[in-house]
Amino acid sequence: MTEREHLQRVIEPSPAMAQLRDAWDEMIVSLQMARQAIDDPALKPPSSTDRNLAEGYRYLLGYVHGAFERAFGEDPDYPYFRRAIPLLHKSTADNADNLYLSARIDGNHSYRIRGQAEDNRHWYGEPAKEEGAIAPRYVIFSAITHYTGDTGSLAELVPEVTTNVGALEGGELAVDPDGRFEILLAPERPEGYSGNFIPTKITLEDGTEHTAQYLISRELFADWAREEGLVLEIHKVGQEGIAQPSLNPAGVAENIRRMGTIVNHHLRFWNDFYSTLLNPFGDSPIETPYTYPTLNEVIQPSAPSATVGAAQQTNTYSGGSYLLAPDEALIIEQYIPETPLYTGFNLCNWWGESYDYASYTSSLNSSQVTTDSDGVVRYVVAHKDPGVHNWLDTTGHTEGMLSQRWVYSSIPERLPEVQCKEVKLSELFEHLPADTVTVSPAERRATIAERQAHAQRRYRQY
Repeated sequence: MTEREHLQRVIEPSPAMAQLRDAWDEMIVSLQMARQAIDDPALKPPSSTDRNLAEGYRYLLGYVHGAFERAFGEDPDYPYFRRAIPLLHKSTADNADNLYLSARIDGNHSYRIRGQAEDNRHWYGEPAKEEGAIAPRYVIFSAITHYTGDTGSLAELVPEVTTNVGALEGGELAVDPDGRFEILLAPERPEGYSGNFIPTKITLEDGTEHTAQYLISRELFADWAREEGLVLEIHKVGQEGIAQPSLNPAGVAENIRRMGTIVNHHLRFWNDFYSTLLNPFGDSPIETPYTYPTLNEVIQPSAPSATVGAAQQTNTYSGGSYLLAPDEALIIEQYIPETPLYTGFNLCNWWGESYDYASYTSSLNSSQVTTDSDGVVRYVVAHKDPGVHNWLDTTGHTEGMLSQRWVYSSIPERLPEVQCKEVKLSELFEHLPADTVTVSPAERRATIAERQAHAQRRYRQY
């Protein structure tokens, strides 16, 4: 057979070729539909400024990146921890201090997590060692029934669809002296088993049974200079050592179609989530308890609910939005009556992406802020660096979201209180305590260098 005859034989049409081409074409149609969410007013995108459009297309392509990994890597027989929100695929008003991991499971079966942490005494209320690497400030593993946004409709935000089945946080983990631990995930705790356990089935008060489909891990980093991520692996019990089946055209075609569906549904869902549930512009057709107040104000902190996306169950949240001219600043005062394990504050754009927190101080947590002598934590949101230690950099965004979190081992009786004050930037220090901590340009640059180094470690690809 000549080379020409060989090539003709290889490219001869086949059922598999047609099947895969059809799936590809359907994916492209779905991606085109997703693209409409960037600039079609009917799909409630942010205003079409040059920057919003530029970030919108990056946001869209981030979902393409994530959808590929989800479509081809979410096999509950062969799970692994994937970065659900990496630096180039931010979404869902992510926390700048969080490493989000996700693993696909089938809660009808059992799974085993093996992990190792650096020095983790702070998980149990003890002082961490004074030097060297330590574990993240806080970790939690949650088994959930649904990956928020997959349906494309806000109707999924009810306990019947989106439910936390079980969870385990760092302070509850049994860890050996070397930092190693195991967690069993199963529909029921085996008789006589006393180790770390997360249930994967739950029966609600109405008698309905719900089964986990995903295991979510959140690692919170407060001390960006010292805290290091966990080493984790997950396996389906009894599946170890069994080879994963090779690809076939039908399976790949299904995954290709799913890629397009994931991207289209998520862009539409989260546009609707921000514009309808948060109602920042006052034109939502429904009233919700999560509606943002007027610009440059925030809702008072409240405990999370599965109705807002299976949020971290030990979080207390506050959100709002800002709109600032170049010569304006927003002072945000936090009164915190009961000390949390962690606090975090970061700015997000209207796509729900946290700002670049590696190269800008667009986020600050409890290890990075200073507290004033009256016990109040004051943040300054401004476009220009005022020299205040607790400055949140808008990175040039005239408007955006204010996202605040407090993590407790259990929700306290007295929640934090937050107050906002809009001032002229030139008059800023007239509204701050005399002992407000300031920083020099050299100190700010050193802070940015530390942040950039931490971001590389947190998201390293090797």
